[in-house]
Amino acid sequence: MGNKQEEEGEEYLFKIVVIGDSAVGKSNLLSRFARDEFDLHSKATVGVEFQTQVLEVEGKEVKAQVWDTAGQERFRAVTSAYYRGAFGALLVYDITRRTTFDSIKRWLDELNTHCDTTVARILVGNKCDLENIRDVSIDEGKSLAQEEGLFFIETSALDSTNVNAAFEIVIRQIYNDVSRKMLNSDSYKAELSVNRVTLVNGSDTSKQKGVLSCCSG
Repeated sequence: MGNKQEEEGEEYLFKIVVIGDSAVGKSNLLSRFARDEFDLHSKATVGVEFQTQVLEVEGKEVKAQVWDTAGQERFRAVTSAYYRGAFGALLVYDITRRTTFDSIKRWLDELNTHCDTTVARILVGNKCDLENIRDVSIDEGKSLAQEEGLFFIETSALDSTNVNAAFEIVIRQIYNDVSRKMLNSDSYKAELSVNRVTLVNGSDTSKQKGVLSCCSG
C-alpha cells in the first residue's frame, strides 16, 4: 500500500537550458511554452531567467525548470555556470539569419563542456513564420541535427507552431533516459549509442503543425 502511494506521488524535476545567439527568440519560446504569451517588443535577456512548467508523462508529474540564458557574448561567462545540472537543452537559431545557424556548433561545444554527455538536445529553427525571408533551409537543419545526433524541429514563437512539441520532445527524452537509468539495464547503454533525429515533415507553408517523424541517424 505504502509503495503504491509512493509511486503515485513520485515527481520529477528536470532543468532545461535554452541557448543560442541573441535575438533568435529564446525568451519568446519560453514565454509561449510557459504562459502562452508573446512579446513583440521583448528586450534582450540580461543574465538568466527561468520558468517552471508542469507536464504529465506516463502518469508521472514532471516539472520542467526551463532556463533562458542570454545569447550575447559578454554574458557567456555569467551564464556558463547555469549549464551544470541540466538534463536537456534547446539549441535555437533564427531561420532568417544564417550567422545564428553557423553559431550552433560553438553552442554545442559550450554545452558539451559544461554538461553530461547524456543531456537530451534538440536543434530548434525558430521564426518559421518568416518563410518568405528564410536564409537556412529545413534540409540544412536536418543535416546538422543528423551530424550531431540531435533531435530537430522548426518553430514559431509568434504563432505557436511546434513550440510545445519542441519542449515536450526534450522532456519525454529526459524522462525516458532517467527511467532507463533507474532500471540500470544494458539496453539503456546500447540505446545511448544510437543517434535518433526527430524531423519536421513538410514546410511552414503546409500549415501542418506538430507533424513529426523519427528516424535513425
